[in-house]
Amino acid sequence: MKKDENEINVLDELNKGACMGRDAIHFILDKVEDENLKKELNTQYEKYREISDRISKLYPEYTTDKEPHETNAMNKVMTWYGIEMKTIFNQGTSKIAEILMQGTNMGIIEGRRLLNRKDVEEEVHSIIQEYVDMQEQAVENLKEFL
Repeated sequence: MKKDENEINVLDELNKGACMGRDAIHFILDKVEDENLKKELNTQYEKYREISDRISKLYPEYTTDKEPHETNAMNKVMTWYGIEMKTIFNQGTSKIAEILMQGTNMGIIEGRRLLNRKDVEEEVHSIIQEYVDMQEQAVENLKEFL
């Protein structure tokens, strides 16, 4: 695989993860009653957006013919459906924090896999590190709402 293709694939995976995080927050935010949790989720949403913005700015260094991949419509529907099913009987603050922590942990796992790759350029590695650090901090912050 050419170096540019490798960077593009990593950036696409990161952007899909950031989009998934934003989607989940968007779908669950109207169920949140705790003002402190709302504030935390809005902060997380902005951090995901900032990571996507960084990816979008870096992306043209590796390709001229496309934008970074985002989550597709089916993934969005499945995220929405999963949240609806998991909150159908319980929309309490603790349950919402638990659901978000589970999703964030999946993002951390994928981010760590990407972080362990030694074949990415330093600037791409820096974005991966930022993504993982942000998600690990999000899990720590969500723990107080359990």
